[in-house]
Amino acid sequence: MLETAMNVSVGPMPMLAIQLPLLVPVVRGSAFRGFQSKAAVRAVALVALALLLPCISSAQAPMAHALTGARTIRVASFGDGNGAAALRRRVIERLNASGKLKVVEDSTADLLLRGTSNIWATGNISPDPRSNSARQTIYQGYLSAELVNRADQTLWSYLVTPSRFHMASITSDLADHLVAHLLDAVASGAAGSTASAAAGPGARVALHAAGSTLAAPLYLKWFESAGYSVAYDAIGSAAGIERLAAGEIDFAASDMPLTSENSPPHLHVTQIATVLGGVVPIYNLPGVNRDLRLTPEVLAGIYSGAVTQWNDKRIAETNRGAHLPDAAIAVVHRSDGSGTTFVWTSFLSLASGEWKTRVGAGAEVRWPVGAGAQGSNGVAELVAKTPNSIGYVDLIYAIQHELDYAAVRNPTGKFVRADLASITLAAAGTPAAARSPSHFSILDAANKDAYPISTFTWLLIPSVGLSAEKRSAIAALLGWMLTAGQKECASLGYAPLPRDIAASELKVVNALK
Repeated sequence: MLETAMNVSVGPMPMLAIQLPLLVPVVRGSAFRGFQSKAAVRAVALVALALLLPCISSAQAPMAHALTGARTIRVASFGDGNGAAALRRRVIERLNASGKLKVVEDSTADLLLRGTSNIWATGNISPDPRSNSARQTIYQGYLSAELVNRADQTLWSYLVTPSRFHMASITSDLADHLVAHLLDAVASGAAGSTASAAAGPGARVALHAAGSTLAAPLYLKWFESAGYSVAYDAIGSAAGIERLAAGEIDFAASDMPLTSENSPPHLHVTQIATVLGGVVPIYNLPGVNRDLRLTPEVLAGIYSGAVTQWNDKRIAETNRGAHLPDAAIAVVHRSDGSGTTFVWTSFLSLASGEWKTRVGAGAEVRWPVGAGAQGSNGVAELVAKTPNSIGYVDLIYAIQHELDYAAVRNPTGKFVRADLASITLAAAGTPAAARSPSHFSILDAANKDAYPISTFTWLLIPSVGLSAEKRSAIAALLGWMLTAGQKECASLGYAPLPRDIAASELKVVNALK
């Protein structure tokens, strides 16, 4: 989830001033103002390739063209991260060995595979505590890629991270899994292209939106891809809702649904779920070379001040064998109002009755303990430079900052690390008929492999105050987002909506016209 200061104006001649905290160094302020073309926006989107999930989600409409005729593929660079060249060589080797696609090095290829990657060392471990000579380096990393055709249409995309148990090198593990998923998608016809939606008359209508920074990079790409002129101010969910209530914008984006309890007076909106995301507990524990497992109760205890030491028995019980330091836990939280905080505190409220009564859930709360930092990027940076600290950020920030993040126990008793697959599973059992936003939650989903701190994000369309022309344009844009647009969301680290949810939302959108 992306919580950062971002001012975006997207239209025929986009002017960008963004802080984009994806798998690249953070760009602050006006560093991107020189980008003034659609190609530039597309380049920004490609730089933002981060956590990828198969765009073969059941949320998408049937593919117009399967890849039955594809025979050749070109493998472009996977970026300049550590191990990128080795990963590319391994992918080419495995593709050639498959006999299903021929790798060529020129532009005549039917398909192009491109992406980004990085591998980094997280520490060392010795199977024999009495011998330093047997110490082995532990690696973490990712390989993300998207498959496009000659028309530069995205056909498929994926993210691979290291398998939980793998005997091969991390390079082979990442590359082999990517190729296996790619070949499966091509063979099944799941990787296919849908024609890009041609912008209708509504594209000429100038629209203004504000709110969520969580989904801002995706909205940037969507507005450009669909050909609509939308000025979007990523100022946070609460501020976006305030501006919508004041009649200053045409629609808002929010990471927390509006209910009768938290909606501003006289504001009536239609809420449309667009994508899924997840929030993870990040930590900085020098010398602890294994992934931690944390229970919801422990997380609530840490943030309430009841659990203060890393070697507390409640943490040690679920992390047997980990050398937890006898050190105070440095708690980090958001200092500004945010949808990420709403999701995090809502989860803690489910975990602890004391937290629910004492602190509660909201975009802003009165924190019992800890130091505040501005934005998810600020939280990640503070955790990164503070030994023995813990914080919460959107999953994408943990990857970008190469931070460890804990597996969290879900209601079935299983500890699950967040990835887009486990976040998608959190929404799999959500009934499409549950249109009431107060019940449209996927926290603590019942699926045994679901990540428990997962969430939807929404667009809010006012019921009154829009001209017929603007309402029609917004409805057409939303219709594209919920169909063809779902294919693009994975390339920027968002999980597509399940089929039934997307279909349900599309019916609501059609009623807006």
